[in-house]
Amino acid sequence: MAGEYWDRFWTTRRSRRKFLGGATAVGAGAAGIALVGCGGDSSSSSGGLAGLATPTPAAGASPTKAADPFANAKKGGAYQMFATGDAPSIDPYGQGSFHTKTLAATVYSRLFKYNAGPGVAVKDLKAVPDAAASAEPSPDGLTWVVKLKPDLKFHNAPPVNGRQVTTEDVKASWARVMDPKSGVAGKVTWVDHLEYPDATTIKFVLKEPHAPFLDELADTNIFFIMPKEADASATGFDPAKVMIGSGPWVFESYTPSVSYKFKKNPNWYMSGFPLMDTYTVNIIPQYATQLAQFEAGSLDYVGITADDLVSVKNQFKSITLYGEVSQLLSFLYFDSDPASPWNKDPRVRQAVSMALDRDGLTDLGYQVKKLRAAGLTVRGDWNNIIPAGLLRFWLDPKSADMGEGGKYFKFDPAAAKALLSAAGVADGSINTTYQYTANAYGAVFNSISEAQIQMINQIGIKTTTDVQDYNSKYKTQTFAGNFKGIAFGYETPFPEAGGYASAYLPGNANNHSKINDPQLTELWKKQGAELDLTKRKALFNQIQAYHATKMYYIPSQAGAGTGWGAWREWVMTNDIHTVPGSYGWPTELLPFFWKNQ
Repeated sequence: MAGEYWDRFWTTRRSRRKFLGGATAVGAGAAGIALVGCGGDSSSSSGGLAGLATPTPAAGASPTKAADPFANAKKGGAYQMFATGDAPSIDPYGQGSFHTKTLAATVYSRLFKYNAGPGVAVKDLKAVPDAAASAEPSPDGLTWVVKLKPDLKFHNAPPVNGRQVTTEDVKASWARVMDPKSGVAGKVTWVDHLEYPDATTIKFVLKEPHAPFLDELADTNIFFIMPKEADASATGFDPAKVMIGSGPWVFESYTPSVSYKFKKNPNWYMSGFPLMDTYTVNIIPQYATQLAQFEAGSLDYVGITADDLVSVKNQFKSITLYGEVSQLLSFLYFDSDPASPWNKDPRVRQAVSMALDRDGLTDLGYQVKKLRAAGLTVRGDWNNIIPAGLLRFWLDPKSADMGEGGKYFKFDPAAAKALLSAAGVADGSINTTYQYTANAYGAVFNSISEAQIQMINQIGIKTTTDVQDYNSKYKTQTFAGNFKGIAFGYETPFPEAGGYASAYLPGNANNHSKINDPQLTELWKKQGAELDLTKRKALFNQIQAYHATKMYYIPSQAGAGTGWGAWREWVMTNDIHTVPGSYGWPTELLPFFWKNQ
């Protein structure tokens, strides 16, 4: 079969390596770590990290074993991280908050994860086994047989008590995926049903071939494996209060507004990992406090705004500094009331897009000019409806391939006013609410949120600002599509481009504006079934170009600039920095860090 997606499957199938992953132990050295997999562009092999290939020896030379990157790793110690707020729930099927998903990825296994490893670049991230041992597609791509690791154990806590993970747990967890209350079912419409032939075998029966099958099962927005006892019954436990999984970290406690505490799972399938003993997530809403605690040594990691980057870099010469454009999409979106002016005429939405000075917003949030002058490499691209960080499928809004829709990305307040006039909207006749949350996403998001208000007002749209609490209103009401006016927010990051395009599907939880555009729905279905990578990219280009002519969601620049993070000098990251466009880093990165102190 043509195309990158199936090439990897048939190649591994011929070699009989498939997606093997059962008993690999990193303690045996890097040669024991499998290299498999294809994924998104943003960061698991059967037992773990990828990117550790053995070099090819020169002619006549003896083969050499790759050096173990963890040979000198120091075990023990405590890792101190932060979160900007409390999760509205610790149950990943009970709440779609990014806080919740990151916590879930700490404790629960997925069938697949991402191969973030030493030196693995964004473009090389691939979906590889986590709880799975192997995955075998049928020749027509309509079924997948997934085998669980036979020795995978839940944490040693009642009522599970360290028992084996079986398909009964997968079945119970998939039922939660399909529960309408979870908001997840709309993300897996390509699945017809699951079958469970035995205790370690799951058969996925699909409605049509689905190119990103493995990537979507690695997506922390979709599927975590919980024990079947997670039902809050008399014999079970309430997953909104207790977390019991089979992942690398064991849940210990949660103190609201203070911290979440975890300890390493000594029985994780990757023998010898995590390297550190404990992991604490300190709840610190204010960026200034986060930075101060990092400088004082109380936090091992901090995200750094562009304003502070140069001074922190100069102050701490030995920190590990990492910059990357994330797969993070920010966007303006609108209520679904048919009587609203933006729903009566797309020119109103187009006008709002043309009111945005995207280069100015990028420089405001990411100090592009200042950092380039300081010798740092930073990007200044524009988000499309697929974010600029997802290079493989992102279509540059400035490119000729955008066609007619490209002009609606350009900053042109005069043309925006003309569009409103042509739509029959008198200057100042729209008086609406502009809403966003300021206590979840950080300083860059907040500054761009505020700057956009003036830009929208400049074209004659009057706004009243509603700054919302993330947990009590924004996430539960506005982001769910229950609002009036204009909203601004981040889209959930997805490791695979199909997740962003799914925002147009009727009934999908990510369809915040309740859009129903048959052409976008059809294009989304086609991209999922297209197994040729070049043709699939062409379909994503069509989606982005067509959407720009409608501007249902108006891409903005929060998330489009180079974001920066830093580890204190005592944290050994082993060049493991790259993360996928979702929330899986507590499994994919953290177990392999150690502290050299």
